[in-house]
Amino acid sequence: MIHVYPAESRNSFDFGWLRAHHSFPFGNQSDEVNTSFGPMRVLNDDTISPQRGFGPHSHSDMEILSIVLNGQLRHEDNLGNVMHTRYGSVQRMSAGTGVVHMEHNPSKTDDVNFLQLWFEPERRGLTPSYEATSFEVDALSRCLLPIASSHAMENKVAKLHQDMTVYLSKLKQGSTITFEQKQGRRVFLFVIEGCLSLSNEIGEGAALYKRDSARIVNETNLTLEGVHEQTETFFMLIDLP
Repeated sequence: MIHVYPAESRNSFDFGWLRAHHSFPFGNQSDEVNTSFGPMRVLNDDTISPQRGFGPHSHSDMEILSIVLNGQLRHEDNLGNVMHTRYGSVQRMSAGTGVVHMEHNPSKTDDVNFLQLWFEPERRGLTPSYEATSFEVDALSRCLLPIASSHAMENKVAKLHQDMTVYLSKLKQGSTITFEQKQGRRVFLFVIEGCLSLSNEIGEGAALYKRDSARIVNETNLTLEGVHEQTETFFMLIDLP
């Protein structure tokens, strides 16, 4: 089953310094139907103005992944970590028993746009930890490149404490990728740029445009095709329990 969520269905906010689009309820938002997708709880598409950001705040028992798309993001936490990340970098924080952190755009001139994802961990009470990893941007072409996973990988990926993998990919028009997974698992798709054609084994499918997402269950074989004429389709695929 493939369920498409258009970009305009997200909860959107403009606070001047922060422009935010939430694919799931966040903070004080309430939506009894759209609360989660498996262990996935949050996908925020945030843009922060220069020299602004989120002050110190706490989290617990959550896997938090930040993927910078444009600009740079500064992270600081009470574990002693201070890091600047840009496109091609990923931050993973396991909040576990509790961590306090802040996120800030250090640039004086440029916005930062990043995706932040939250997932429930495989168990509560983990020791808090943080890491920043990087990936080869050129390796995204016609490939599902893992950037965060609970599974051992040949390339350096962020370590998630949940049975899942987050992939990024870019497809030119007419290029295709097939994704196979075990019965009973879920797939979450999010188109960052361009347009993606999605179909299952019997030819049922959908078209996803910029910032659209799809939640997919009971499908073991998916074909993904880039269909944008002028730009590569840039997308994220998450394999979830």
